[in-house]
Amino acid sequence: MAKRVSADRWIFGSVVLLVFLGLIMVFSASAVMASERFGSAYSFLFRQFAWALAGFLAMLILMNVDHQKLKHPALVFGLLGITAFLLVAVFFLDRTHNVHRWVRLGPLSFQPSELAKPALILFLAYFLESRTKSLTDLRNTLLPALAPAALFFALIAAQPDLGTALMCLAIASAVLFVAGFRLRYFGYALLPLIPALYFLVWRVPWRKERILAFFDPFSDPQGRGFHTIQSLIAVGTGGVSGAGLMEGKQKLFYLPEPQTDFIFAVISEEFGLIGSIFIVVLFLIFCLRGFRVALRAKDPFARLLAVGITAMIGIQAFFNISVVLALLPTKGIPLPFLSYGGSSLLIMLASVGVLLNISKQVE
Repeated sequence: MAKRVSADRWIFGSVVLLVFLGLIMVFSASAVMASERFGSAYSFLFRQFAWALAGFLAMLILMNVDHQKLKHPALVFGLLGITAFLLVAVFFLDRTHNVHRWVRLGPLSFQPSELAKPALILFLAYFLESRTKSLTDLRNTLLPALAPAALFFALIAAQPDLGTALMCLAIASAVLFVAGFRLRYFGYALLPLIPALYFLVWRVPWRKERILAFFDPFSDPQGRGFHTIQSLIAVGTGGVSGAGLMEGKQKLFYLPEPQTDFIFAVISEEFGLIGSIFIVVLFLIFCLRGFRVALRAKDPFARLLAVGITAMIGIQAFFNISVVLALLPTKGIPLPFLSYGGSSLLIMLASVGVLLNISKQVE
């Protein structure tokens, strides 16, 4: 019987604060651009606010639904099937920005690749719960566990969205590691992945340009290195305390999509080192408390679910911030809870609701 009746307040508080700050920064980063494109400075803010309300509603509902009810085969495989169907369906829909990533219903748009991450976590938690002692069984455990991750990777990479595809593999790896997979199996998995990445990165001209820009952005400051340099300028000019809210300059048509992929650069410029560290600390609090919930979970399903959700948010935050700081090649991965994007915000908040429900049932 559960001894704890309240959800983890640190997880709840850090997420609420991140979303609130995200709304402020989405407005700051997008106001000028929204005025130019749509005639209203509040265009991006109103959309993000609507998605935030929907996300908090989903979080509150799932926070009060016993996570054990998610362990129903119809739900697990239904979600997996719907996700796979949507990932295939996008290839038959019109391109947006020359890629197949969105399903559009009137004014609303949704990225199925965002749904792939929690669908994969739920499947792995369900599938591996009763197989912790047979993890070396290639036919009955290893291949069935890896098949959805490999399928999602292939479909998402073909959109093309290699960053999210790699995110799915990273999340799956975290869950598999906690489930008890030995390190040598990850080495075996890398054998086919390395040549695939070679062709996906080095043989694709624009991805190759990003890698070259990562190593030396100043070799082509007006071309391939432009985005990286502008991001570093934003971070550097923020100093310790920043230029102040709404006072950043790099968001004014220098940073690409400042309200999404490079919102951390806007935060760094306007709130400086202090603001940047504050954001990082909030993510660290979330991750530490999330893994604490996982460690104290009493059953494998809850443990793997908590690890997957925490890893999904933590790894994505790490990659986004690393790109902004030029520690990794440029890739379009949003910053959880802060970047503009409805489907990402909705999925993240709904997933946090599941994590909060698990936190209610641990000592």
